[in-house]
Amino acid sequence: MDTDTLLTVPDPADATVLSCDVLVIGGGTAGTMAALTAAERGANVLLLEKAHVRHSGALAMGMDGVNNAVVPGRAEPDDYVAEITRANDGLVDQSTVRQTATRGFGMVQRLESYGVKFEKDEHGEYAVRQVHRSGSYVLPMPEGKDVKKVLYRQLRRREMRERIRIENRVMPVRVLTHPEDGRAVGAAGFHTRTGAFVVVRAGAVILATGPCGRLGLPASGYLYGTYENPTNAGDGYAMAYHAGAALTGIECFQINPLIKDYNGPACAYVANPFGGYQVNRHGERFVESDYWSGQMMAEFAAELASDRAPVYLKLSHLPEETIGAVESILHTTERPTRGTFHEGRGHDYRTHDIEMHISEIGLCGGHSASGVRVDSHARTTVPRLYAAGDLASVPHNYMIGAFVFGDLAGEDAARYRAYEGELDQEQIAAAHDLVYRPLRHPEGPPQPQVEYKLRRFVNDYVAPPKTGAKLSLAVEAFTRMSEEIAGMGARTAHELMRCAEVSFIRDCAEMAARASLARTESRWGLYHERLDHPERDDTDWLHHLDLRKSPSGAMEFTARPVEPYLVPVPEFAPPGGPERHLGEVELVPVATAGPREAAPAARTGAESPGPVVSAPVAAPHPRLLQLLSLVEDSPDLDALGPYLADADPSVRAAAVTALGETAPAGTGPVLAARLRDGSPVVRAAASAALRELVEVLPAEPELGEGLREALAVPDVGVRAAALEVLRALRLGDAALYAGTLGDDAVEVRVQAVRALVSVDAVGGLAEAGADPAREVRVAVARGLAAVRNPVPEPLGPLLDDADPLVRGAALGALAGTGCPPGYAARAVTALGDAAWQVRSGAATALRAAPAGLAVAALAGTLDDANADVRKAAVLSLLAHRADPAARAALAGAVDDPDADVRAYAARAAR
Repeated sequence: MDTDTLLTVPDPADATVLSCDVLVIGGGTAGTMAALTAAERGANVLLLEKAHVRHSGALAMGMDGVNNAVVPGRAEPDDYVAEITRANDGLVDQSTVRQTATRGFGMVQRLESYGVKFEKDEHGEYAVRQVHRSGSYVLPMPEGKDVKKVLYRQLRRREMRERIRIENRVMPVRVLTHPEDGRAVGAAGFHTRTGAFVVVRAGAVILATGPCGRLGLPASGYLYGTYENPTNAGDGYAMAYHAGAALTGIECFQINPLIKDYNGPACAYVANPFGGYQVNRHGERFVESDYWSGQMMAEFAAELASDRAPVYLKLSHLPEETIGAVESILHTTERPTRGTFHEGRGHDYRTHDIEMHISEIGLCGGHSASGVRVDSHARTTVPRLYAAGDLASVPHNYMIGAFVFGDLAGEDAARYRAYEGELDQEQIAAAHDLVYRPLRHPEGPPQPQVEYKLRRFVNDYVAPPKTGAKLSLAVEAFTRMSEEIAGMGARTAHELMRCAEVSFIRDCAEMAARASLARTESRWGLYHERLDHPERDDTDWLHHLDLRKSPSGAMEFTARPVEPYLVPVPEFAPPGGPERHLGEVELVPVATAGPREAAPAARTGAESPGPVVSAPVAAPHPRLLQLLSLVEDSPDLDALGPYLADADPSVRAAAVTALGETAPAGTGPVLAARLRDGSPVVRAAASAALRELVEVLPAEPELGEGLREALAVPDVGVRAAALEVLRALRLGDAALYAGTLGDDAVEVRVQAVRALVSVDAVGGLAEAGADPAREVRVAVARGLAAVRNPVPEPLGPLLDDADPLVRGAALGALAGTGCPPGYAARAVTALGDAAWQVRSGAATALRAAPAGLAVAALAGTLDDANADVRKAAVLSLLAHRADPAARAALAGAVDDPDADVRAYAARAAR
């Protein structure tokens, strides 16, 4: 089917139903191995891949080497286990890491038997290289670009085809579980080309969907310009979570070094064995850590943030033959566009070192530690549900570990046969709704727009360094965005796939934020750096942080003790003990910048605006297209006239908007006339256009007359706009403006006060000082200081106002009217008011008071509990800096905890 074919929502009863013993979701590294092993052990396997197995997963672009090959004679399994334990700050289940250490070499040999080539020396021995200061685990793959092709060839062997059914372009969205015992019994999804709904029955389910690489937003801003394979959108993380499985280490992010402006790895694992290394701009080596870990990334980030940046991968010192060997690997495997990128910049490894930077954040067990919790056989906490590869939380597992755990999962899952019972129809219906809801509102926000916003929030609030406040804002944002994501629109099956991926990314983002909040310490260097909890706490937090979905649907946490080590590591001593159930994480209050000392009174009665009700808009009129076409030619009023008089209000409103865009001669009076239109939509458009054009419209009498007539229109927005434009164009007078002080609407009366200020009508302003609405009285106080010749006396009644915001505004206005001794004394007294707004206004007033009355009082205010009061005091003291006592007070404020106070106080020394 054409990917652009408009779909309709299929009936769930028409689903394509498939059955198998072992369902493998994901056709990448771990998935292909799981399918092969399960089939070899007699299971009927169904392999689902949302793309095509031939070129899916991280292996599709090739692999330049194995990072963790424990080859006998070159490395010992126990040394590798200890190395990974240190790299992960002690927080590992060593039984899982040991599986990779002990079974990894056998996997290398198995892959070699399939046709995968590993580098060997002249004697036929594996050419293992050393990258870090301890351990030799890197095994180059000179022809690693062909790995996926080799694996696909194995899947398509005749004996495997009899056991393995491959369904490409099928994307599961939910694992189906048994309603009574919770075991995995299948999955539900859809075909990413035809849009057909698909339901699968299975004896066991293996998740092998890769990491959540599309979590943070790359520096380039491109949604798919990620360090990881951008198809890895956290599908498996979300499916495991909603199936009830525990996830662990989700607060431990993946962050990698990469080539600046090119979202590909810097490939130290290739370059370093050849003699390359990382340097700062002075050519100095700066990496202290012994393993590529969060701690090393913290050092990397610190160097980037210092005056020793930029940071480079240095290759230019190497001989020609070595550089040629590096190029033969780096430019042909994993990222074949790398050579083109360097060529486009005119860079050559012989003459240019490679500038490096830091990737966006992601979730990945294979490169950090975040994933679905598994045991040493790849079993999750949900019976018959398995996880393998970068999805599983087996720290720093890399490619060989993905193959090993795919093998383990396939072996264990092969014991089960297809499920033949009833499937839970509620789960199927929920999956169906998740897939097809974008078709129900195809005009909804498009997926790229929503995804960009979501991942920008990830960068803003979740990326390290972390704080409780930012993470709490993240949780609020991701919760709020659930509705936006549910409102996304789609028309094709491909767009449905992308929309489903956004829902997975959102789930992962919330998991990452909540888990980061729950772990109240810093660990793993840059991966989990909490500025508000900067120290590592092995006493309370040498524990796994498990996350799962509670029966009520909430995200809850458990601190699980680290399992006893199989290989002792002197730096860490897991405390053991029972699990600590933490429940739901508590958010940090972030609704306001700080606690309010006294809640301002709310509007009451007639002063409270009613709910905003949008007038219904008629269906698009055929004449709208004609009008839009006409606007391209900058029409005059005669051409627009028929549209302005059209019977359809949507056409008239569009014509008014067109006037605002083109502004032909005579526009002002025509817009003023439209303020009296019978349609609220047209009136709103005219009001907006007049406000927008107020700087370019001529102040002609006809326009003024139309605006004055509009002051009688029942529409509050029209009256307010008319007053604003009359004031701006100087088309009104004091009598006109004073006459509107009795308007029923606060918004109009505030505009009237502003208009009175424009004509220096102090008498009218004083009259408005008795207005029942606080907003109007505050506007009056400020207005009395804004007239051409301000004096303090009219402010007197407002200084005694019952509302603290009005008193604060009146006191602050004294800084503009002048603050003679009598008023200064009142301001000094007001420094003790309970409301900080009044104290701030009083401190501001003393800026205009005699220094002898002001300085001592202001100096005493520098210890006020409210930072805004202290800031006002400092600004007033600066006005008195000629007084030695003022300078002394300012000198004492340079260490204030508030940045603004410190910055302004420091100005006294300039």
